[in-house]
Amino acid sequence: MSKAFVFPGQGAQSIGMGQALAEAYPAAKAVFEEVDEALGESLSGLIWDGDQETLTLTQNAQPALMATSMAAMRALEAEGVGVDQAAMVAGHSLGEYSALAAAGALQIGDCARLLRTRGLAMQAAVPVGQGAMAAILGLDLAVVRDVAEAAAQGEVCQAANDNDPAQVVVSGNAAAVERAVDIAKEKGAKRAMLLPVSAPFHCALMQPAADAMAEALAEVQIAKPKVPVVANVRAAQVEDPEEIRSLLVEQVTGSVRWRETVEHMGGAGVTEIWEIGAGKALSGMVRRINREIAVRAVGTPEDVAAAVADA
Repeated sequence: MSKAFVFPGQGAQSIGMGQALAEAYPAAKAVFEEVDEALGESLSGLIWDGDQETLTLTQNAQPALMATSMAAMRALEAEGVGVDQAAMVAGHSLGEYSALAAAGALQIGDCARLLRTRGLAMQAAVPVGQGAMAAILGLDLAVVRDVAEAAAQGEVCQAANDNDPAQVVVSGNAAAVERAVDIAKEKGAKRAMLLPVSAPFHCALMQPAADAMAEALAEVQIAKPKVPVVANVRAAQVEDPEEIRSLLVEQVTGSVRWRETVEHMGGAGVTEIWEIGAGKALSGMVRRINREIAVRAVGTPEDVAAAVADA
């Protein structure tokens, strides 16, 4: 079996995630301690004992999800399953940072600081209420791109996430995204609905955040990953550190090409995908993209034990 490890993005966060891993594995607990130290605050306290609304704030959710993914990765490593047993890794949006940390290209502390900067910059790029995102279900990417173009009317409206054959997310100015919802319904979408997000991610309105990340990433050491990383904006494997750096900047305004990422993995011979961290959203997407790829979520000590037993 050829395995790939994938790492979730925003929306997977929940109070208590990763706590059982930290209690069961010293190496997992050390991840949360490293993130707390890097940020100069107890993010772990928020994750385990805080409230969902505060955790969901972009600047908290992003490093928190990375920490949980890396805790699960360290637990797997403690049981003898390392990233070197994966043919490749990938992550959905912020999950790409988790993938890079798992592959040894980024240090966990640097990752936490970058994601805090990324979250704050993305939130600050567009005043609350001026941007929006919407999920379009039941129309393929080409049709959704036409919908977005028709809805723009001089504003920004772009296909932001090509998640799977049944779901494409559009992002942009609030009025344009609302028009896209109406047009998508007219085009026969099964559902088209605004998403409860605080900013219009992965579209041209995020350019100020991309500029901020270019500055932040310029100060960080990036090593060659131990295994190839399938980049969001290219849906292809990258290993060159400078290419990784530029693609992480491009990712802020670019589309998350998740459907193509999974198709690339299948075409490269991947037969099993492990979702490392919180939730099972990516597992569902993988099933809708390629039913021949087996999926497994690894986010608890029980998941780790089951995965290791089958490895």
